[in-house]
Amino acid sequence: MFDPIQIMERAKTSKKHLALLNFGLARMIPFNKPHGFKIIELGDDFVKVKIPYKRINFNHIKGVHACALATASEYSTGLVLLNKLNAKAYRIIMQKMEMNYHYQGKMDVVVTYELTEEWLNANILDPLKTEESVVVNCQVKSHDTEGNHITTGNIYWHVKPWNKVKTKA
Repeated sequence: MFDPIQIMERAKTSKKHLALLNFGLARMIPFNKPHGFKIIELGDDFVKVKIPYKRINFNHIKGVHACALATASEYSTGLVLLNKLNAKAYRIIMQKMEMNYHYQGKMDVVVTYELTEEWLNANILDPLKTEESVVVNCQVKSHDTEGNHITTGNIYWHVKPWNKVKTKA
């Protein structure tokens, strides 16, 4: 069985497991598959996701489409949060997204998201000791292969311990 958390851990140091992770996630999240997003680098506290400059990701003027940029921003922040938090202990759901577009993407774009242990403790783990849930803003940036700043995204995630989740009214 494909265990993304276990594969993510191995993918940090193995190109083979990184390829396996990309293959598995493309099938687990079929909406993202046509875009061809690829995790190109993964660490304990960060991820870099490439949006290929290809037709499916184009807008009407052959730039990288705003929705592809937004989707990759959500994807990257969610991956890091799942990597840092125990997915069996915490439920994360995107609450809202705000995107600022700075420059038109006319080549491959890399979306980078990084958080620190201090940020995680101050914004999620410590508040959850006294609150039922938290909403956190994960700010993510994207740049094209020439270093132009394409977007800044603010992805707001609702984090809640699974033992506090109510599925019925």
